[in-house]
Amino acid sequence: MANVLCVSEIQDGKVKKGTYSALACARQIAGPTGGSVSILALGAGIGSAVEELEGYGAAKVYVRDDGTLGGYLAERYAPIVAATAKAGGHDVVVSVASAYGKDLMPRVAARLGAGLASDVSSVQVDGGKILFRRPLYAGNVLGTLAIKTPIACATVRQSEFEPAQPAAGSSQVVDAPTDGSPAAERVQFLGVEIAKSERPELTDARVVVAGGRGMKSAENFKLLDPLIDLLGGAMGASRAAVDAGFVPNDLQVGQTGKVVAPELYIAVGISGAIQHIAGMKSSKVIVAINKDPEAPIFQVADYGLVADLFKAVPELTEELRKLKAQG
Repeated sequence: MANVLCVSEIQDGKVKKGTYSALACARQIAGPTGGSVSILALGAGIGSAVEELEGYGAAKVYVRDDGTLGGYLAERYAPIVAATAKAGGHDVVVSVASAYGKDLMPRVAARLGAGLASDVSSVQVDGGKILFRRPLYAGNVLGTLAIKTPIACATVRQSEFEPAQPAAGSSQVVDAPTDGSPAAERVQFLGVEIAKSERPELTDARVVVAGGRGMKSAENFKLLDPLIDLLGGAMGASRAAVDAGFVPNDLQVGQTGKVVAPELYIAVGISGAIQHIAGMKSSKVIVAINKDPEAPIFQVADYGLVADLFKAVPELTEELRKLKAQG
């Protein structure tokens, strides 16, 4: 029996979408073993987020709503997560493999003396043994690992797990235990700078339009704006475009950037390096626009257009605009 603790990610009082992918993984682990799933919510002013999490059928929702947790600090969060895992008798602790999870979970694992499986793409329970699958070598190889420590920790790829849906019944809400840390007293949260945009966040968007080195300049990325806004999507970019200084690195999609799996991914002027494909190949539909017919991106694309992007993108945008006008 494996009891699983899912660590939620809450920002500005709202539950981040990736939390529900981690919750889906937690259910896949606990279900076959007859174990239970609990959720941990940390932050300040998170009452509405807790109410939302109560509707997902967890055995318990552990809550620490504290003014000192208003801004994420690993030194404050990690001790609480570890203490909750111990107090609740949890065998597995999972979180989404976002910047938050990737920073937090290694520290939690260290406190618990636990093994850590990072960037998990699937799980399987075989005879009571939990097997974690994760990509290696930029996604070219999938490795399977079992964690032998009494408690296991994992970060989950949001793009590989369908978000968990609400479940019947309401969870028991209990206070999360506290576990002070000398390091926490020496660290102060001063603030965070978040780029404000009317567009959806890259990892949550239903549509992503990404540009690559073929865009040739930062100015030319504006060519994508009408198409993105028409589709209600988000802008992404290849590492080559980011390294060239065309766009900021928070737009980078790939193994060393953000991993996305939108319903529609349009790659414009992207050749399709392994590193980039590893970050978007789980997209439901992939469209590639590139003038090189031998570009690797066409090997993963559902639809490919061999054309000059500077002509094709405006034409595509105009046709979509006409279709939208027709209703």
